[in-house]
Amino acid sequence: MFGLEALDLARIQFAFTISFHILFPAITIGLASYLAVLEGLWLKTHNDIYRDLYHFWSKIFAVNFGMGVVSGLVMAYQFGTNWSRFSDFAGSVTGPLLTYEVLTAFFLEAGFLGVMLFGWNKVGRGLHFFATVMVAIGTLISTFWILASNSWMQTPQGFEIVNGQVIPTDWLAVIFNPSFPYRLMHMATAAFVATAFFVGASAAWHLLRGKDNPAIRKMLSMAMWMALIVAPIQAVIGDFHGLNTLKHQPAKIAAIEGHWENHGNEATPLILFGWPDMKEERTKFAVEIPYLGSLILTHSLDKQVPALKEFPPEDRPNSTIVFWSFRIMVGLGMLMIFTGLWSLWLRKRDKLYTSRPFLYLALWMGPSGLIAILAGWFTTEVGRQPWVVYGLMRTADASSNHSFMQMSITLILFVVVYFALFGAGLGYMMRLVRKGPKIDEGKETNDGGPGQKRTPARPLSAADDDHSDADRTVTKEI
Repeated sequence: MFGLEALDLARIQFAFTISFHILFPAITIGLASYLAVLEGLWLKTHNDIYRDLYHFWSKIFAVNFGMGVVSGLVMAYQFGTNWSRFSDFAGSVTGPLLTYEVLTAFFLEAGFLGVMLFGWNKVGRGLHFFATVMVAIGTLISTFWILASNSWMQTPQGFEIVNGQVIPTDWLAVIFNPSFPYRLMHMATAAFVATAFFVGASAAWHLLRGKDNPAIRKMLSMAMWMALIVAPIQAVIGDFHGLNTLKHQPAKIAAIEGHWENHGNEATPLILFGWPDMKEERTKFAVEIPYLGSLILTHSLDKQVPALKEFPPEDRPNSTIVFWSFRIMVGLGMLMIFTGLWSLWLRKRDKLYTSRPFLYLALWMGPSGLIAILAGWFTTEVGRQPWVVYGLMRTADASSNHSFMQMSITLILFVVVYFALFGAGLGYMMRLVRKGPKIDEGKETNDGGPGQKRTPARPLSAADDDHSDADRTVTKEI
């Protein structure tokens, strides 16, 4: 069917499920730190705007966290069901790393999440702030271990192969493999940027509809400060990450650039746009800038970048995909930097909250961070092909022995269930965003005891406050 095999469907299924999953942890990482900042500012300044924003975004965090946990469980099972040969080969590395993530990050988050979501009027202010900080730290520790595992698959070291299985010999080398620091910083920063634009778009939406109050303005102001500062930092991190990738995965860089061959000693041009053709081994309709490829990728005007034809055809990533996924990521990154600079220009002229063209741009840029994350992950994972563990195990040798029919049925089921379940969850989260922050959300309330409102017992209950019956039904279904 469509020329696909069981292996292709297994890859599509994993790409589909991880694409859904990555959106939730990205927002969870950013919102957790944002909530810690909001509560810290409230404790320091006693400005109730920060408290109101904390309670507003904690509800959205709760929904997002719940969907992230559910979607993440599926990923772990897929290693055993669809990629059992990979698990048998490299499970002694990836298994412990994922276990460390559960033992440190997930337990830390779970231990303090209840206090953070439901303990506002039940514990002291210092303890509640400590719980919020611990949840934020937990999300970053989780990122640490997940990226350590994935980065090892990109640049494996600290092991030996015995009887066809990877045996760790140096755990520090395994964890702190050559690409890990760059990929960790790149992903964590991407989560902060994505959250900033999500928050900024929420504020812009309310301002465009005439809901102008100090809380909404503070949301937009904080989001744009984050965009102004962090988006350029992300570009610098991306440059270092690119240099590291050129050193350890030159075929990936060649595919990203759509660069097929070098000519004599000529510097490598930068192909802005074009269509890499894997069969014809050339990039059609290429729009090039001379020397710029060498300047960006090697920081010189005479060094050449490795070309795809220098690698056997069976070792080349799909340049058509990564060429465009990379440009989507970079293009959105440039728009983020522009948005931050424009916000600074408007801020100096006291028009940040009233310029409708800018507010529309901020609104449209709301999903830009998440789209850029997806594009970056597609670039990273497709660019690693045909290897599942770079240079050690090919993807074709890693999959389980499932039939085409089995993979087709499970893929269809995943698509149906994911769109129904997470579509409802995302719709509910957007309803919360549209309601906006309420004034005096943090005042003393009596949430327990005889005849009083029950004490919530699950994370999503934190968002179940003053909403319609339909909203409550959606929450229970999730």
